[in-house]
Amino acid sequence: MSESTPAAATAAASSPIRTLAVRIVDDLRAQLDVIAQLNDRSVTEEIRLALEAWVQTSKSDPKVLARAETVRAEIDREAKTKQSAIEAIFGGPVGSKPPRQTKQAPA
Repeated sequence: MSESTPAAATAAASSPIRTLAVRIVDDLRAQLDVIAQLNDRSVTEEIRLALEAWVQTSKSDPKVLARAETVRAEIDREAKTKQSAIEAIFGGPVGSKPPRQTKQAPA
């Protein structure tokens, strides 16, 4: 059973692969082993494919989308609060530099 499938190759090319440890009961592991064997894939590849499908499904789940909008709004509020704090400390918008002071020649 090979780890090298088009999905794995695409994922590997686009970002680094990270290890994820998952604890499952023996019965579920046995079923996963059989499914992997029937599909001529590794258990790792079966899990990766299942997770990719679950993520795709979640992206169109109305509850997930609603929660994402709530989280996005919270992030925006927090960012504005922090930006205001920085402006209060340093004056002016973030990224602007204070005017440059030139040295006066001694009189």
